[in-house]
Amino acid sequence: MFRTALRNVFAHKARLLMTVLAVMLGVAFVSGTLVFADTLSNAFRNQSAKSYDDVAVAVSSHADPDNPKEEPGLSGEVLDKISAVDGVSGVYGRVEGFAGVADPDGKLIGVGWSNKGSNFAPGKDGNDTAYTFTDGSGPVKDDQIALDEESAGKGEYKVGDRVRVATNGPVKEYTLSGVFTTEDGAVNAGGSLVLFDTAVAQKQYLQPGYFETATVAAAPEADDARVLKAVEPLLPENADAQTGRALADEQADQIEQGMGNLKQVLLGFAGIALFVGIFLISNTFTMLVAQRTKEIALMRAVGASRRQVTRSVLAEAAVVGLVASAVGFGLGVGLAVGLRSGMAALDMKMPAGPLVLSATPVVAAFAVGVLITVFAAWLPGRRAAKIPPVAAMNSVHAAATTKSLVLRNSIGAAVTALGAVGIVAGASTGGDDGRLYIGAGAFLALIGVIVLIPLLSRPVIALVRPLLVGPFGVAGKLAGQNAVRNPRRTGATASALAIGLTLVTALSVLGVTVGAAIDKMTTDNIRADYMISMANGGDLDRSALTALEKADGVSAVSPQQDAYFRVDGDFVSASAVTPGDIEKVLTVDTVSGNAASLAQGRIAVAEKTAESRGWKPGDTVSVTFDDDEKAKLTVGAVYKDSEFLSPVLVDRKVVAGHEAKPSIRQIFVKTDGGQSAANEKVLVDALGDNPAITVMDRQDIRDEFGGAINTLLNVMYGLLAMALIIAVLGVVNTLAMSVFERQQEIGMLRAIGLDRRRVKRMVRLEAVVISVFGAVVGIGLGTFLGWAIGETVAESIPGYALVLPWGRIGIFVVLAALVGVLAAMWPARNAARLNMLNAIKAE
Repeated sequence: MFRTALRNVFAHKARLLMTVLAVMLGVAFVSGTLVFADTLSNAFRNQSAKSYDDVAVAVSSHADPDNPKEEPGLSGEVLDKISAVDGVSGVYGRVEGFAGVADPDGKLIGVGWSNKGSNFAPGKDGNDTAYTFTDGSGPVKDDQIALDEESAGKGEYKVGDRVRVATNGPVKEYTLSGVFTTEDGAVNAGGSLVLFDTAVAQKQYLQPGYFETATVAAAPEADDARVLKAVEPLLPENADAQTGRALADEQADQIEQGMGNLKQVLLGFAGIALFVGIFLISNTFTMLVAQRTKEIALMRAVGASRRQVTRSVLAEAAVVGLVASAVGFGLGVGLAVGLRSGMAALDMKMPAGPLVLSATPVVAAFAVGVLITVFAAWLPGRRAAKIPPVAAMNSVHAAATTKSLVLRNSIGAAVTALGAVGIVAGASTGGDDGRLYIGAGAFLALIGVIVLIPLLSRPVIALVRPLLVGPFGVAGKLAGQNAVRNPRRTGATASALAIGLTLVTALSVLGVTVGAAIDKMTTDNIRADYMISMANGGDLDRSALTALEKADGVSAVSPQQDAYFRVDGDFVSASAVTPGDIEKVLTVDTVSGNAASLAQGRIAVAEKTAESRGWKPGDTVSVTFDDDEKAKLTVGAVYKDSEFLSPVLVDRKVVAGHEAKPSIRQIFVKTDGGQSAANEKVLVDALGDNPAITVMDRQDIRDEFGGAINTLLNVMYGLLAMALIIAVLGVVNTLAMSVFERQQEIGMLRAIGLDRRRVKRMVRLEAVVISVFGAVVGIGLGTFLGWAIGETVAESIPGYALVLPWGRIGIFVVLAALVGVLAAMWPARNAARLNMLNAIKAE
């Protein structure tokens, strides 16, 4: 029986190739994900270990720099005491913060959030062990900097050039003293690293004479644990220390966790592709078994048992699975290399390291490939074994019994109903618990619909059949009849498309609805023409606000400045704003009182906050500021809650004397004449042409808040495309089987006058009908899921209302039809080329 299985594998190469492709794609995704994650994790681990090769002990301060009651970090005196410890060969203090470098065109080098500045900390020999200089040397003067090699190359800077550098304050020019290489994570993430003289860095990022962290180097004969034990008593209460090896291991564990999250997402999509592939594999083996029905019957007649027949089919599937797994694993390794190269092309530099091929991806690839193939082939093999020899010899395929159809439809209806109940219950519950219910309900509903699809195929396809007869005549009529001739096979093929389009449609409905709500929220609440922010998401310097207030053509400007005070021991989040201007740049929908009272030193309170605390206009509130100073503030207005306004608004002047440094996240600006290139240039010039400051117009603001959703959708579409490719192969398989079963019929049609062109059209239309049927089922279920998931987030998104993306749904239907046309090319060509006489006499 095993020799028979091998013979059958090689006898049907073309159709088994489609099964190999389906398994291969899923296995490639699984193995590629595992290899990529292992390679990346290993590279980061090695980088982390290398970064701490010369570090015996790492010291970190957890002090609050804004708290005047405690030291802001590690003082120079503490580092001197550590230096005197027996076995310590050097101590290197560090301070860090944001630093952005402008290229020759004034644009920011790097990606903003990973642009970093630090200090050059030379030892007794004048070298800093963390950096290797390839040209020049480290900065030792106030007007000098050193730059990492990648950033220097991007900016075309050489030693001695003047470089514009932006921190949280105004842009300054420095002389480039040196270029270095580093294993710093910021640079490897596509950012930049600027080294300042230590005194300059301390003044910019902390306070003169203090450091945030320190690394301790030990003499060759010293023991790291003993050095740590001697260092710990010398540290202030708000600092701790650990060995360099322990810190490297801790970072490696964090990297492993991060890689695990990415791995889970990619493996989830691989699982979807494999799930879709099950239908293609099952269809393929159903077709192959149907072609060998008489052969199987003869084997049964000469003594083969049902179990032997089933084992023969499973052995055939195992061979196919092994071949597909081997090819898929090779493709997966190539995918891992491609992903790494793709990240490098996007300026996401990854640390160097070898490709890691561990046992896990190899075992996973072959286990998944073989098990999925064998599992999918089990049902066709079991059916083949159950066909009585006499019945098999008299018919090419046996029809399903009424009992089996009733049982199938009853189970499908029950599972679908149970899934629908779970989805509706989840939508009603809301929150994380609701989404769990929806996930379970979606799985059941999808399984139930797949079971019911053969039953659904007849009425749904009957609705579109008149559209085929009119324009396409006999070919269209025959295509409609052929599409429902074998409902089970049609259903299995449509299921593959339905699964993919269920997920795509659900994502589209949810994404478009949330995007529309965010877009409306942004449009309704922002009246400003421009929003100013830091590229790294950090705080703007007070000088930026002052410069904008003085700029020509600016009619209103107000910051969103973080402010906090305590009321009855509870922290209350507030925004310090400019009275009079805040109403011009943001919508302040007053419920009671008058927002103009902000100019009188009063506060405005959001409606929900006012209700929870029992505040109303005229009430006096006792507050305690950050510096522990107490004051009494009067409520001047109550306004409707808004995503762009804090629970409390207060005049900037009220909090000005109680904060060491203002925390300004955004500045909103309204200009005379509205948005224009001239007005934008005025703002850019007023800010000193600072590459680290982003000037966004109204469209940029909308993209800032809603653009991430479209990006996420596009990524999801790309990952789900593989499932749709497998679905295309399924349509090809179904049509090939349909053509095989109808050889006599097609030969007869050709003999009575149906030309080759109309034969091709008949097969193409059949493919289009099956594909569109699957698309309709998937779109319907996906819309239902999108609505349900949306209901769980509706409360957290003001103005949320279901939006059906009719344009995208139309595109999905058209693409499904196109899938049918493309999938039909090979079967249609084969059908048209059948020899009439041979086909008519074929058994």
